Amino acid sequence: MSVVNTQGNAWPSLAFDEWKDTCETLELWTQVVGKVRLKLAPMVNHWWQVTFYVTARGLTTSGMPFGDRFVQIDFDFLAHRLLLRTSDGGNEQFALAPCSVADFYAEVMQRLRALGIEVHIWTMPSEIEDAVPFERDREHAAYDADAAQRFWRQLVQADRVMNFVAAAF
Repeated sequence: MSVVNTQGNAWPSLAFDEWKDTCETLELWTQVVGKVRLKLAPMVNHWWQVTFYVTARGLTTSGMPFGDRFVQIDFDFLAHRLLLRTSDGGNEQFALAPCSVADFYAEVMQRLRALGIEVHIWTMPSEIEDAVPFERDREHAAYDADAAQRFWRQLVQADRVMNFVAAAF
């Protein structure tokens, strides 16, 4: 079965210089959510439990256990929203729009608390030179929705190809 590409550009162009500021901000936003996943998901060899998964709309943590529930956090790059949902029907969300890492971090933590999820993470970004803790980072605040969506579309294609290749072995 083949799927017809209705977008006309399966691999959208995205030069780093075009989206450098958004890329840096998005890297830090995903670290905030990734550290929540690191805290909640059971340890698996090689830290595999902290990966994000590509979805038909963005990226997901998939379900993370919290007590007798699951919580899941999704970056939706079509609607440009962050979705926080629980297995008992809880739902919080907010727009992905230009805002500082400090504000994004505060919003994520507030939304988790609204869902009854109390989680404390190490707020220092990993593997970033001269990093600033999330709650103090007011420098990184860019979000170009078009660039973020093109980046996600590149991830969709890379995931599709890598899964096809992996299935061949």
